[in-house]
Amino acid sequence: MASDDVWILGIHMTKFGKHPDKDAIDLASDAALSALKDAQVTMKDMGILAYGNLVGQTQGQMLQKQIGQTGIPVFNVSNACATGATAIRTAVMAIKAGETDFGLAVGVEKLAGAGLLAGGSAKKDGNKYEAKGRYGAVAPVDGRIGTETMPGVFAQIGMEYGHKYGGTSFELFAKISEKNHSHSTLNPLAAYSKKMTLEEIMNDVMIAYPNTRPMCSANCDGAAAAVLVSGSKLKTLDPDQQRRAVKISASVLTSDPWEEACQVLPNVNTLTRNAAQQAYAQSGVSPEDLDLIELHDCFATAELVHYDNLMLCKQGEAVPFFESGATWRDGRSPVNVSGGLESKGHPIAATGIANIWEVCHHLRGEAGDRQIPDAKVGLAHVIGLGNACGVHILERSAA
Repeated sequence: MASDDVWILGIHMTKFGKHPDKDAIDLASDAALSALKDAQVTMKDMGILAYGNLVGQTQGQMLQKQIGQTGIPVFNVSNACATGATAIRTAVMAIKAGETDFGLAVGVEKLAGAGLLAGGSAKKDGNKYEAKGRYGAVAPVDGRIGTETMPGVFAQIGMEYGHKYGGTSFELFAKISEKNHSHSTLNPLAAYSKKMTLEEIMNDVMIAYPNTRPMCSANCDGAAAAVLVSGSKLKTLDPDQQRRAVKISASVLTSDPWEEACQVLPNVNTLTRNAAQQAYAQSGVSPEDLDLIELHDCFATAELVHYDNLMLCKQGEAVPFFESGATWRDGRSPVNVSGGLESKGHPIAATGIANIWEVCHHLRGEAGDRQIPDAKVGLAHVIGLGNACGVHILERSAA
């Protein structure tokens, strides 16, 4: 029987950082077994495994050999930085379709020492530019009409926002990073939990103006996993399991609609705004209802534009929204109280589930020193160039 409601029953993330003694399957195993324990269930209960890994090309079947081979279907997911959110979405769809009552979603990556992720480079065929072929103008533009390196792409995105609406500056973007590094000091699972002054951030190595090194996400090792359950099955479980369960009020995954501009350079705005609109409509929640937001701050410039894309502020007013103090932990719309990708780290396939982990812990009242008081509703967002965007709205159990 199809299920209208899907809940997160258990969830876990490893500490993000360097794990030289563990490979990707070891990390995934740690996260999966801990999520099952948190949910108070076992692999025998699971009806589907959605396994996300982008860089290492490991498979969920390899994870099964370490945590339990039960013959269930395995979906191996690869969807850029939205891989983890896509794994969650896969499990949600299976439960909503009535194919299973329980699903396990896992995301893992081994990226310590990888450096900043880059893109391609111009081919050695001169500077002739033709918008044709399978990739059109999207892939082979590096060094011709822009760049495909991630720091450069998101630097362009932030600068474009400032050019369109005004108010941005190097210092403003650095202040966003200052906020996130400050938040990270309360997160023991963050790859970096060091508070940084505005001067330290602005005077660090410039990666792609206006993003210095502390304003960029940290590629690292890490894994995260979540156990999902149907609403009907949840009602039959122990009262403690029901109390700690977190409702997935909206689960949305989008890609680019056709726009002339996004055929030339990546556009992270339209598909994020579309995902947010769908999520708010699906959940009946408005941006004003959100008690916290974990958004994809792969770079400080990205965080600013996503204030606007997620409709946390009026269109074009991301700068005054940030300057109001709203996005700090004690503000009216706390953003990235985990420290964000700039501090927590960004093991790509794990990030989408880790963002959900953070929100869940506040809704459960289990976030420790960084707890948002009486948090009831939160939003988790990720975006991967290519493009894919995942938005999940989560609500606290009434049990």
